[in-house]
Amino acid sequence: MNLVSKDISHDFPSSNKIYLNNASVSLMPSQSIDAMKDFLISYNSLGPDSKDSELFIAEKLSNVRKIIAKIISCQPNEIILTQSTTDGINIVANGLSFDNKSNIIIRGMTHEHHSNFYPWIKLKDKISVRSLSIDANGFFELDDLKSNIDENTKLVSLSHALYNTGSILPIQKISKLLNNKIPLFIDSAQTIGCIGDHNVSKLNCNFMSFNGSKWLCGPMGTGLFYCNRKSSELLEPKTIGGESAIIEPDNNLIFKDLPDKFQTGFRNYVGIVGLESSAKYLLNFGMENIRKKNQYLSNLFREELAKIPKIILYGPEDPSQRTSIVSFNIEGLDPQKIVDKLEQKNIILAVREILETKIIRVSPHFFNTDLEILQVIDEIKKL
Repeated sequence: MNLVSKDISHDFPSSNKIYLNNASVSLMPSQSIDAMKDFLISYNSLGPDSKDSELFIAEKLSNVRKIIAKIISCQPNEIILTQSTTDGINIVANGLSFDNKSNIIIRGMTHEHHSNFYPWIKLKDKISVRSLSIDANGFFELDDLKSNIDENTKLVSLSHALYNTGSILPIQKISKLLNNKIPLFIDSAQTIGCIGDHNVSKLNCNFMSFNGSKWLCGPMGTGLFYCNRKSSELLEPKTIGGESAIIEPDNNLIFKDLPDKFQTGFRNYVGIVGLESSAKYLLNFGMENIRKKNQYLSNLFREELAKIPKIILYGPEDPSQRTSIVSFNIEGLDPQKIVDKLEQKNIILAVREILETKIIRVSPHFFNTDLEILQVIDEIKKL
């Protein structure tokens, strides 16, 4: 399927806005909104707390795990439903066992998203938190990672792609270096649904967290945590409920198997119905086709921006090394004022930061059009 020349904007609720902030929260296809409405009607008709609704919900939970497992090529019981990427990160940060000699390795503290930074920094009074030196695009040298690893390294935690520049880290090379000796956690919030097919076996990660409301076009409040079955033994749940454990006659708690072991208190049923519908919608087009469309749109934006005087572009030049995120500034102009002015013209962008520098972030997705890109470029020229 050639998505590059295909306009699918009619599959989404009509709007007079050009929405290019999908790296934050994406639009939802109309079919997913309808699926959520239908679910709520059926759920209430069955009786929310009844045997019929219990079976109904069990089927919905199973369905969404199956389709997410298909997207990242894992087993459905390795998918834990959460409310956000942050939830999954905290399951790992709070679940690993450390001693006073332990260390973990993260990437470029001030170049990292807060969600994959703060939970690890919270541990610094107990363990050593080692940060890799990075370049302007957020990349680090593999030799630097290798030199920071020792017999007390308990985890390497990295973002698959960066929220500010869109730089994609070479996870397979990194996991090859780790050689199954050190657990690897990946924050994939900026890649699942955006950069093509995923296979957790090829990435060779132990844990992965992402959400449904960015590139998967699902509703807010939907998150996914992948936990490799064998690696689940490394984590002790810090939240416990009736869904996750059983109690023996001597009052000893025994955790259930995956995914129940980490599945406590999840009730966003309408959200996972919307997520399942959106995931099906994306799979219908094919993740690699979506990647090609995203690359086309971002390349077009970068090329047109480069023609404008005083434009400063950030991120890798090589399209294969970045997502569809395009980050830029205009010399002498305040990024927030630019974004505010464009929003007055119904163009939605975002302000983010690279180290201490505020930048403008544009993040098109496969439902955006080249006409929208060119309209935004025209408005930028008028600033």
